[in-house]
This record gives sequence, structure tokens and C-alpha cells, in this order.
Amino acid sequence: MCYFCTLVSVFNKKMATVTEKTIDIESILKGKMGAKAKFVPKVLINWLKRIAHQDEVNAFLWESRDKTGVEWLEACVKYLDMTLEVEGKENLPASDDNKLYTFVSNHPLGGEDGVALGAIIGRHYGGRFRYLVNDLLMNLPGLAPVCIPINKTGNLGRNFPAMVKAGFESSNHMLMFPAGLCSRRHNGVIRDIPWSKTFVSKSVEYHRDIVPIHFSGQNSNFFYRLANFSDKCLPFNLAMLFLVDEMYKNVHKTFRVTIGKPIPWQTFDKSKSPMEWAQYVKDQVYALE
Repeated sequence: MCYFCTLVSVFNKKMATVTEKTIDIESILKGKMGAKAKFVPKVLINWLKRIAHQDEVNAFLWESRDKTGVEWLEACVKYLDMTLEVEGKENLPASDDNKLYTFVSNHPLGGEDGVALGAIIGRHYGGRFRYLVNDLLMNLPGLAPVCIPINKTGNLGRNFPAMVKAGFESSNHMLMFPAGLCSRRHNGVIRDIPWSKTFVSKSVEYHRDIVPIHFSGQNSNFFYRLANFSDKCLPFNLAMLFLVDEMYKNVHKTFRVTIGKPIPWQTFDKSKSPMEWAQYVKDQVYALE
């Protein structure tokens, strides 16, 4: 396996408990590569530790080891010193209306946006929500209880329909980023890649109204250049490696979260295809900008 392929999958390790060194790059490499790990240059290992912020992340995971779910998400918001300006909070359906909803948002950052929205929605609904997320995030024990994992780097994708079905059949609200990947920049404009139609078809099937949310913010110029290069030239998502580093670049910042009015599931009729309706909702999200 090439070094970069190994690095992309380096966090794909399930962690049941938190230790003072939950994330150990060298141990993960050894577990992935066996005896071949000794041939990985030390400078490459140190570089990976740096962009993964191994020491900082481990310190936070250890300090928050007694927290899970919404409490852990709120601890993340505090740790990252995020200021959240929430507009349209009155559009959040009441927690006691006996209905289930699908919350969908753009995905500008790839980390902090998910944390922040989980904290907001989770607190409003008493923790009764679930993410559809990249399974790499299951490495975070505090986050795992509110996640339904989607493997973007391996073969687990064949199980995606079953995982989605389980989520929508549950008694939890669903929080989704239909782009799957964080936003890209093209021609100077930062926007999500095309949205998957899954959230539309499943919301109709399970009679869930859809609540559109817009999250402000952007990553660094370096990230967008790397992401565009990776998308065009590489068979794996190299930009993913830098998402933790991008998260740390966004600490101490203010983000505006705008919540739109729920869209009744009956809206999504046969006049458009599910893909066209997905684009419609995406346009509604960006209209909140």
C-alpha cells in the first residue's frame, strides 16, 4: 500500500475507550502496515502527527472522556471557542409535536459545522437525533453514540442502504450533509458538490418534513487548492487528511447558523425527480445565506 493511501486510512480504527493517547499515529501505522511500517520515514510520521494535532486532540479526548453525545458536542464547541449566531431558531419544530424530521445543511468546514449543528439540534431535542457521517468519525468515542457511520474509504458502502433504513426507521431525527464531502471552491465560489438524493427519497418514504439549514464559514485557500487537485488527479481523498488541521485554523471564530422553515414531505411529488428535488432543497439552503 502506498504511503498516502495508508495515511488516508490511518484513522480508520475503532476506539472503544479513551486513553491518554487514544490517537497514536505510530501504533496505527504499525497496525495497518505491519513490519512495513518501519520503512515509513520518521519525517513523514512527524508530519502526520502535526497535521492531525495528535497531542492536542488526545488532550481534549482525555479531558472530555466522561462525556458523550450532546454533552460531548457542547464541550467541543466550548473547546474550539466557537461563537454561534443562530437565526431562525423559531423554525425548529417543537420537540413534543410527535413528528420526526430530516435536518439538512451545507457542509463548508467538514468538522466544526457538524459539531455545532449537532449541539444545537441535540440540545433542542434532548439528544434524540442521529448523524449520517463518515465512519472515520466513529473513532471519537464521545461522538459515536449519535452516529450512523458511512464508510467513504472502504467497502462498507454496500451496507449504506441498510444503515440509512435503520436511521429513518428509528425514533430519532436525522441530521445529514447531503454533499457527503465538505464544500469545494470553483471559480472563486465556495459551494457544496452535488447533493445526494437519499435524504429526499427517504424523507418522503418515512413522512419526515425536511428542515433546511445554512452554516457559514470556509476553510483555507490551501485546502481548496489541495481538494481540487485531489478530486481531479488522485484516486483517494487526500484533502481529508487536513480536516483536523483546518478545524484548528478555525478556532475562536464566529459562525452564523440560519434555520429555514420546514418543507413538508408532500412537497416532493412526481413533478421533479428526487435528484431535482435535492437540488431544489440545496438552493433553498443557499438562499438562507
